Amino acid sequence: MSDKKKNILITGGAGYIGIHCITSLVKSGYTPIIADNLYNATTGAIKAAEAIIGESIKFYNIDVLDKDALSTVFKENEIFAVIHMAALKAVGESCTIPLKYYHVNVSGTVILMEVMKEFNVKNMVMSSSATVYGTPQYLPIDEKHPIGGCTNPYGKTKLFMEEIMQDVYASDKDWNIIILRYFNPIGSHESGTIGEDPKGMPNNLAPFISQVAVGIRSELSVFGDDYDTPDGTGVRDYIHVLDLADGHSAAVQKLEQSPGLKVYNLGTGQGYSVLELVKAFEKATGKSIPYKICPRRAGDIAAGYADPKLAEQEMNWKAKRGIDEMCSDMWRWQSMNPKGYTS
Repeated sequence: MSDKKKNILITGGAGYIGIHCITSLVKSGYTPIIADNLYNATTGAIKAAEAIIGESIKFYNIDVLDKDALSTVFKENEIFAVIHMAALKAVGESCTIPLKYYHVNVSGTVILMEVMKEFNVKNMVMSSSATVYGTPQYLPIDEKHPIGGCTNPYGKTKLFMEEIMQDVYASDKDWNIIILRYFNPIGSHESGTIGEDPKGMPNNLAPFISQVAVGIRSELSVFGDDYDTPDGTGVRDYIHVLDLADGHSAAVQKLEQSPGLKVYNLGTGQGYSVLELVKAFEKATGKSIPYKICPRRAGDIAAGYADPKLAEQEMNWKAKRGIDEMCSDMWRWQSMNPKGYTS
C-alpha cells in the first residue's frame, strides 16, 4: 500500500458492524468514509468511534437509493473501494414487508454499482449472509455449498445482491468483488463504548439477551425447542464483531491484489445453541436470564455453522475470540450503556 491512505466508503457504516469495521480499517492504514441514512443507526456511534481512533470520520447522511447524493460522495472523494453494508436485515420483518426489503437491498445495490461504474471505482466488499445457503444440506457449510432455497425474503435479497455482482463481474472483469457471507455477529468493542444498539425490539438473539440482563426486558423469548439439535433450540455460529471487522480489513487488503470475484465465509466453525448462549451470558454477567419457550419463527433453520478455512487460506484471516469473550464484551457495552447511544 502506498504512503497515501486509501479512502474506503462504507455504506451503512454507522450501524453495528460498520462502526466496528471502522476501528479495524484505521488500524490497517485506511481512511473510512461513512454513508448512512441513520435508519437503524445513530451519530452517537460515529462520535464514539472517533474517540476510539483519535480522529474525525467523514460522514454523509444519505440513502443509497439517492443516486445524486451518492454521486456527490464520489465527486468529493477519491474512493479506492466500497464496503456495501447498507441494507435492512431482520429475518422476521422481511416476511411481513418483503417489498421494502427488495427495494432497499436490491435496488440500493444496483444504484450503488451504477454510481461506482460511472466513477470507475470497481473495488467492492459486499456484506452478505449465511442465509443465502438456505436450509443446510450438510455441516459445516463451506463456500461450495449450494445457494438458494432461502427460507425468508431477507436471505433472498442477499442472494439477489450476490447474483447481481456475479453478473456485473462476468460482464466486466475490471471489477474486483469480495462477497463476505457472515454467520452470526455478536459482542462489542473491548472499550465498551461502541456496540449493538437496535432501535425498538431487537431482531437478533444476543442484544435481546443483554437487554434482559440489564433489566430493559423481563424475559427472553426462545423460538422453538423441538429442533433436531442437542437441546432442541437453534444452533448458530456466533462470531465476535471485532473478528468480523478484521475480516473486512483483510478483504480490502485482498482487493489490493486485484483478485477478481471471491466469496468467503466469516464464521468460527463452532455452533452454539440458544440455551448454550444463554448459559455463556449468565456466566459473563453473573445474572440469571429468564426465558420462555415460544413457537418456531417462520424462516428459521435448525442449525448452521461455517467452514471458514478458505478465508484463512486466501485472506490470512481467522476468528480469534471465543464465546466467553463475545459475551463479556457484549455485557460491558450493555452495562455501560443501558440505553444505548445517547445521541
